[in-house]
Amino acid sequence: MSRLHVRFWLLAGLGILLDGFDFFIIGVANPLIADDFGISSAEKGLVSAAAIVGAVFGAGLLGPLGDKIGRRRIFKFDLWLFVVFSLLCIFAWDVWSLIAFRFVLGIAIGLDYPIAASYLAEILPSKTRGRWLVGAFSLQAGGILLGAIVGVLVLVALPDVGSWRLMLGFGVVPALLIIWLRREVPESPRWLAQNGREEEACEVAETLCGHPVSVTSADRDRAEPPPEGLRAFLQPQLFSRRYRRRTIFTAVPWFLMDIATYGVGIFTPTLLAAMALAGPDATFLSDDIASTKGTAALDVFLVIGFACAILLVDRLGRVRLQLIGFAVMAVALCILGFAEGLDGGGDQHIALVLIGFALFNTFMNLGPNATTFALPAEVFPSEVRAAGHGFAAACAKLGAALGVFLFPLLIDDIGTSALLFVVAGACVLAFLVTLVFQIEPLGQSLEEVSGDELAAIAPRVSPP
Repeated sequence: MSRLHVRFWLLAGLGILLDGFDFFIIGVANPLIADDFGISSAEKGLVSAAAIVGAVFGAGLLGPLGDKIGRRRIFKFDLWLFVVFSLLCIFAWDVWSLIAFRFVLGIAIGLDYPIAASYLAEILPSKTRGRWLVGAFSLQAGGILLGAIVGVLVLVALPDVGSWRLMLGFGVVPALLIIWLRREVPESPRWLAQNGREEEACEVAETLCGHPVSVTSADRDRAEPPPEGLRAFLQPQLFSRRYRRRTIFTAVPWFLMDIATYGVGIFTPTLLAAMALAGPDATFLSDDIASTKGTAALDVFLVIGFACAILLVDRLGRVRLQLIGFAVMAVALCILGFAEGLDGGGDQHIALVLIGFALFNTFMNLGPNATTFALPAEVFPSEVRAAGHGFAAACAKLGAALGVFLFPLLIDDIGTSALLFVVAGACVLAFLVTLVFQIEPLGQSLEEVSGDELAAIAPRVSPP
């Protein structure tokens, strides 16, 4: 792992920080948006889900463009889209304009997922690939903490319903910084090799490796051209006999995990206000400030979970961490559901609430929130890597959209306790799918784990 590896890793992974920021800040802003525009629970769910639905299209429909035109070009495009529509959110004149702007903003976020993951998997050394892939996704926790800090500061400094505009617009600041830093990122050498640009591939690879390399003849040409248009979104080759197991293994657990992660995560401030922090004389603004502070404190466990994942992923393997994570997440959600169902609810059983959220946040990031991002980048071959990761990420964002849209409706309909038990059931199902379809990349090259026999870039050290 050279200094250039680390540099390119950081530049590719920083886009994930923006997802974490937006993921958290919309949960803080939602009560203010609801009061400002006077929206219903269904409209509130649409505001939360708009960016996530956009990410479905960004990852699933546009993500495969990374296989066609390269990873580097997408890096230059997607964050400018984020900047423009973050600014437009500040000037939204009603709830429907805000939903539209956040939908396009979500396209930018979703597009960065498969491109960043594919790029990183193709430049990282096999021995520590899992650790650095998980480390890149852990930047999401940094974005969540940034969102917590911005949310608390804005609410304390400007306790007004209109302060949500400043919260949503703040994302422009880190996005512009990342755009400036990414201006010198090179193209993936594997992508260059498979698209006939062998000299450039060798040049980039030699810069990273520090010794001469050659391109093997077996992988100079693509097995088949990458799909386009609607076919790129449907990805029929991902359901072929060769890739079907990989597609189920990467897409279904990520779909179920994001129902839990985004549903619980975005509405953690709301859940805490309802379960434990709401006082009899509190206003909605004081509730929002208190629950945001409580959520920010609990988000420390997100960082702890990612730190543990980075340490353990190349020792225990991706599959084992994913199984452990889903199991403990289910237990944690049952603890929260049990606490809310007791006499007096969550506000009379603070210890159980804190234990439940701490376990959920820690083991979510120790396990499936990290591994579901890494696995699609590793188990698919290079020619469909962005497509495979994009499809899995699109399924994940679809699950996230369902979670954030249905949560406010189901809280009103069946209650917080029953809802938490339902989400626990989704975690159990994800555990079973992982167990049945598992593919473990630990200790294997990308070509070995994806089923290819030869590497696209084969090191060849010059004789003395």
